[in-house]
Amino acid sequence: MTTLVLPDPELTKGRFASIPAYSDEALYVATGVRIAFTTREGGVSEGPYNSLNLGSHVKDDLVSVQENRRRVQQAFACEDAPLFVPNQVHGDTVLELGDPRSIDTPLAPAQAHELALQAQDGADGLVVHALNAAALLCYADCVPVIIVSPTGRFAVVHAGWRGVDNLISVKAVRSMAYADEALLGADAASTYNVYIGPHIGPECFETGADVHARFVSQFGEECAFDGRRIDLAEGLRIQLERAGVSRLRICDLAKCTVCENSEFFSYRGQGGTCGRHGAFAVRTR
Repeated sequence: MTTLVLPDPELTKGRFASIPAYSDEALYVATGVRIAFTTREGGVSEGPYNSLNLGSHVKDDLVSVQENRRRVQQAFACEDAPLFVPNQVHGDTVLELGDPRSIDTPLAPAQAHELALQAQDGADGLVVHALNAAALLCYADCVPVIIVSPTGRFAVVHAGWRGVDNLISVKAVRSMAYADEALLGADAASTYNVYIGPHIGPECFETGADVHARFVSQFGEECAFDGRRIDLAEGLRIQLERAGVSRLRICDLAKCTVCENSEFFSYRGQGGTCGRHGAFAVRTR
């Protein structure tokens, strides 16, 4: 059995061509997996979508969105990679890209086309086994989650309160761990790095009493307090630990999209009309 250890997870801000993003350089060196949480800066969109809007469903000019996505792929030197941007529906569907047994194999064009169509049917998580397949999910308060295995496979997950409540991140971890068991053993999840990107913080996320009660019931008082407010990131940490992930390997950027609306898009902070920043990942070697 192979023993593989990832560097401790860390998110630092850097500039990649015209794109500022939070990434983990040591992870890239160790695995070839480039991860990035983008900001509002570096694109061509205007108005409330200014400027690096990556969402195509928000009434922004689609030509601008395509250019913004092209810039992201160019910044991370993967312009030739098929880009998968699923139709996010606040569900718990996780789509797998590639053969779990062949992680060094790129997707064939016909396979990539079929998977892109499946992604448009609705998915809020992508588990990527294939080499040189890029995943992009879009956010404006919900929690971006990127999970990386020492083997190089990874997942990108969109977790709003429904996704946290329905354990979509755990579903992605279990999918990866099942594929990794031959190399990493039964406790494969304990070797994973998990990165939590910018999202609405507990100080700004007031919910209804029913949602608050569900979080208290499932995760305890530590992630639901003040009668109405919930801490999505803490709910994620609790469920990921229960699934075998080490809390020491969970890195939270700890930036609130509402409080830092000048850097990130926020649905609540902008009254419902805004762009979407992204969680992006690709393995190029």
